[in-house]
Amino acid sequence: MNPETNLAVQPEGGHGSLLILALLAPVVGAAAGVLGAAFRLALDQADGFRDTLITRAHDARFAGFLLVTAACAGAVSFAAWLVRRFSPPASGSGIPHVEAVLSGELLPATPRLIPVKFFGGLLAIGAGLALGREGPSVQMGATIAHFIGKISGRSWADCRVLLAAGAGAGLATAFNAPIAGAVFVLEELVRRFDTRIAIAALGASAGAIAVARLLLGHAPDFRVEPLAYAGIPTLPFFVGLGALAGLMAALYNGTLFGAIRAAERLGRWPVELQAGVIGAAVGILAWFAPGLVGGGDPITQHLLAGKAAVAMVPLAFLLRLALGAVSYAAATPGGLFAPILVLGAQLGVFAGAACRLAFPELDVDATAFTVVGMAAFFTGVVQAPVTGIVLVTEMTGGFTMFLPMLAACFAAMLVANLLGSAPIYESLRERMVRHRQPEDLTRTAGARSRRSR
Repeated sequence: MNPETNLAVQPEGGHGSLLILALLAPVVGAAAGVLGAAFRLALDQADGFRDTLITRAHDARFAGFLLVTAACAGAVSFAAWLVRRFSPPASGSGIPHVEAVLSGELLPATPRLIPVKFFGGLLAIGAGLALGREGPSVQMGATIAHFIGKISGRSWADCRVLLAAGAGAGLATAFNAPIAGAVFVLEELVRRFDTRIAIAALGASAGAIAVARLLLGHAPDFRVEPLAYAGIPTLPFFVGLGALAGLMAALYNGTLFGAIRAAERLGRWPVELQAGVIGAAVGILAWFAPGLVGGGDPITQHLLAGKAAVAMVPLAFLLRLALGAVSYAAATPGGLFAPILVLGAQLGVFAGAACRLAFPELDVDATAFTVVGMAAFFTGVVQAPVTGIVLVTEMTGGFTMFLPMLAACFAAMLVANLLGSAPIYESLRERMVRHRQPEDLTRTAGARSRRSR
């Protein structure tokens, strides 16, 4: 076999191998569930600490302002140092790295990534960067799954299956969404239906949620009042929302990569200094608007509860869009899903309010637009519509919104593609692979050669 054969192309085992995978999958899921649940709980504590610090620092006025700014800068800078010093693959979301490993373009991360991703993500997101918990949860789940496969004596083909399943279990834990975790593996990570991976992903997601719910509870991530089925006359408005989401998704992707390129032009600056400057800027924003920083779950819940001031939503959307791009450019651990869902909810709130104002006779439910906006914007950015629909449905319990979501996601994906906006994780993966260091190329080629024998 050619040594350059893609690592992902490997012969599959028989029924015995499948049975072992089925037995290992829940173990992998349970391990990913413990990591993901611990990360969520730690982030809650970090967010609470940040809010308390800002509140108390206001009593000290200018000295308090300097304290908050310096604390945010220091935390983000330290997170960047952890990544650079101990585990460079821990930078950013982690999902592009997992995809590159599954496609054979990069080697799996070593277990040292787990503490770097955990504590680096805790510092970065806790300091107020607009990053999500799902990226660290996915990459930590994939890494622990690969480790379990190796110590169990499994072949690369089986380790690859477990790695994909562990990544899905991480996503399931991050959002308390077991079905979305399994769907994410097939639609986004491997982009085809593979029986072995499907079985392992289902088992791992089940194991992860069984463990995580012991620590996090059973309720969906967001509390949403039951929504009525949308009437057929309102479907064109959901299509319009989807088209708007596709347009804004293209803007979001362009802004994100613009921020990354801007950071690269500052290549003479140490990465810790770049991250510290970004952290300081986020600290300044947190001083004046503490509710706008961080992963964004409280913002989304506020929007879903119908408590947002609609007139301020466009400004908040632009601030969060820019903050998310700048935060990702800091090269610290943190994902994109949660910030994307915030932006989608903001788009939905604004579109729903506009429809109610223009067509009062239709009695439009603004919350329905908020829920659908989350799925539509996710689809426009990630271009994984089934994952987006299932994820938002599980997070909100909005099972009556399937038809509006389908209509909106159709329009969002169409518009994003017409505008030439590529799926965000595909673009990030390609960029990551292009920027590999020479030693990474040598190690990957050597691994391919060994595995092809």
